[in-house]
Amino acid sequence: VQLQASGGGLVQAGASLRLSCAVSGGPFTKYGMAWFRQAPGKEREFVSVIIWTGENTYYSDSVKGRFTVSRDKTKNMVYLQMNSLKPEDTAVYYCAATVKVWDYDRTSAYNFWGQGTLVTVSS
Repeated sequence: VQLQASGGGLVQAGASLRLSCAVSGGPFTKYGMAWFRQAPGKEREFVSVIIWTGENTYYSDSVKGRFTVSRDKTKNMVYLQMNSLKPEDTAVYYCAATVKVWDYDRTSAYNFWGQGTLVTVSS
């Protein structure tokens, strides 16, 4: 499985941004596709996950209600729509894939990672 994230950039607080993750090397029928982020000096943390087939989604408390994860099966794409961005959302965002969907919020469960894309939110 290969993943490639894109869509990061510099935005002001309150703005929106959509990240994209191109996925290849499937099939992905048993996979969870997730977004993690890592701020400077901090550990990588879970943001959101979508189960490829069931459309179940889960979010961290810090982004719930502001971020929306989705996927397009026809294009093999996973998206993260980020609204009402805050300076504390500043981080490198990574997409990742796992078959261990029961451990969806743990970095150790993921063995496929894309390169990161930087999101910077200015105040």
